[in-house]
Amino acid sequence: MNILTKVACMCLLCLTAITSAQAQKKGFAFGIKGGVNLSRLTMGDVFTTRYDAAGNPYLGYDGKEVKDNLKQSFDTRTGAVGGIYARFGRTFFIQPEVLVSTKGGSFEIIKNDLESPVSETVNIKYSNIDVPLLIGFKGGPLRILAGPVTSFRIGDNQRLRDAFEHYTSDLNNAMSEATFGYQLGAGLDIGSFSLDVRREGSFTNLASFQVNGQTIGNGNDTVKQKIKSWQVTLGLKLF
Repeated sequence: MNILTKVACMCLLCLTAITSAQAQKKGFAFGIKGGVNLSRLTMGDVFTTRYDAAGNPYLGYDGKEVKDNLKQSFDTRTGAVGGIYARFGRTFFIQPEVLVSTKGGSFEIIKNDLESPVSETVNIKYSNIDVPLLIGFKGGPLRILAGPVTSFRIGDNQRLRDAFEHYTSDLNNAMSEATFGYQLGAGLDIGSFSLDVRREGSFTNLASFQVNGQTIGNGNDTVKQKIKSWQVTLGLKLF
């Protein structure tokens, strides 16, 4: 290690120490975090006609048009989340974050073109950039916080598109590029580590489209999917 490298390292250490001291003085913190999402889709139940690729309705064993049931599931799916956070303030604070997360869920399609209905489970997984802006209160090691979150979709496994192609001609506009929701929860700070548990919900739809066929049963003609999730993360304060 030459003299210039040693000087650069010393300067970097001094700068880090000064920045850390200023951060403690002003109630500012910056760190990284990672954990898991436990998410579930909500959409209700919709009965609708199933169409083939040419736009003709499927016919069942009895020669009648097939009416399938798109039915929500209460199963949860596990995904990962990780990113950075900043905190401004001590007792009362503002905490913006930028996170990359994977979420998902499942629903059932009950197909009625045979004498006995056949159930197919569709598992959805997609990736987001989540940007929460949280306001909180800190007392000792405990924190409570809540605020809005904006999510930008950056990828999906195409299962939603594949599943809905027989029920709507508006697939291009079905999936939302961005959704808006909320997070609320509590946290525990121990030294440089933090543990957070949050509930996340959405105000806007993850997917929404009007079905092609005339519906029966509950009379719904629009599928509206939202996401609900629990998030558990472990954070490390860098300064």
